[in-house]
Amino acid sequence: MHPEIHLALHHARAAELRDQAEAHRLAARPPQGLRTRLGWTLVEVGLRLATPRPVLAPGPSS
Repeated sequence: MHPEIHLALHHARAAELRDQAEAHRLAARPPQGLRTRLGWTLVEVGLRLATPRPVLAPGPSS
């Protein structure tokens, strides 16, 4: 068994949650007020800042 299988499971679950959030966002009616739009924009920015970018492993050296 792969020693870091929990990371693969974590990434799969995170992708599922992102897909669900996107589907919910698209299904929801657009925010009505400036305060609401600003609040959701700040939430989105915070989530983008809190989500680490994937680190690409270097290829095999020749």
